[in-house]
Amino acid sequence: MRIIDIRERTVAISRYDDASIPSGGLTTSIVAVTTDAVRDHGPIVGFGFSSIGRFGQAGLIRERFAPRLLGASAIDLTGRDANLDPFRAWDAMMRSEKPGGHGERCVAVGTLDMAIWDAAAKIAGLPLYRFLAERLDEKRLIAPDLPVYASGGYLYPDDDLSRLADEVRRLTDAGYTRLKIKIGAAPLAQDLKRIETVVSLLPTGHHLAVDAMNSYDATTSLAAASALAPLGLWWFEDICDPHDFETHSAVASVYAPPIAAGEALFSAAEAALLDRYGGLRRDRDILLFDPAHCYGIPGYLRIVKELEVRGWPRSAFWPHGGHLCNLHIVKALGLGGAELNPLRFQPFGGLADRAMPVDGRIALPEAPGIGFELKADLLQAFNDLRR
Repeated sequence: MRIIDIRERTVAISRYDDASIPSGGLTTSIVAVTTDAVRDHGPIVGFGFSSIGRFGQAGLIRERFAPRLLGASAIDLTGRDANLDPFRAWDAMMRSEKPGGHGERCVAVGTLDMAIWDAAAKIAGLPLYRFLAERLDEKRLIAPDLPVYASGGYLYPDDDLSRLADEVRRLTDAGYTRLKIKIGAAPLAQDLKRIETVVSLLPTGHHLAVDAMNSYDATTSLAAASALAPLGLWWFEDICDPHDFETHSAVASVYAPPIAAGEALFSAAEAALLDRYGGLRRDRDILLFDPAHCYGIPGYLRIVKELEVRGWPRSAFWPHGGHLCNLHIVKALGLGGAELNPLRFQPFGGLADRAMPVDGRIALPEAPGIGFELKADLLQAFNDLRR
């Protein structure tokens, strides 16, 4: 089994349903990894992208990691089942890499890794969650569906509260029972009005999480924690600089409700530092590590193992990202649940076309691979890449 072609393209994505609203020039990388496995008169191709929230990784993919995959022999990439082995492919990508220096090379590796798992699951004729569970020899019963929440709520440049309320109504009408909105980009008083607006449209404050996008410092984080504590929120996410464990621990010492962290940390070593110094509580807090940003599934599995050994339950893991690939990972590993971006970062966010959650839960399609082919706009983007 070999990889015979890799295509990559950097594409723009938007935080808003209305892509004309400025979104900071955010991009992602999409990749198509072609194997020498043939089915239905054509090669099997795996698709992937670099999740959302970082930027495209064209240079690292084209100059460093794709050439290693293309240069790898069949022995390097083939498993005992004669299928493409994603773990061996990961080893080929990481050959000669030095420890540390994670930067965003982890995102480049994770982007290609997603496509490799998609291809391997397609070759096996299984949806990714079944293929991954079998590959890991997971013995537990796989649940028929999994809990999800809808993420969004970015600050609108005008008519913010009205547009935010409209967004919340669209999401709850679509079957989402829990939501997450952004705070920290506006003064705290305005953010409290935003939270009040959303909570008024939900059963309780516990159905709402807030994401500060790492915007607070040592002083403002404590002020925000004091203001948010009485509101009974689901969780308070990404409070300060992801490596400012001192501030994070200080907030955790005074903010009793759940805290969520880990989105902007990319390795098992960083996860261990968060656990040791970030003040998190294993009985209530949430871990947001994004598999595509953590060197892909092999890197993410190392994080899960590292924190399980330290006493964290799998139910604490709610991966950031908001797309189909992470739903498969959550289901295969029996994690707590997953973020979705049904209105944002299109065509990458959200579910397959016409799929909708029921009471905040979603069942995955049984199509082989990740199921990107079930999103027409996304499939078009991948097909355009291959031309």
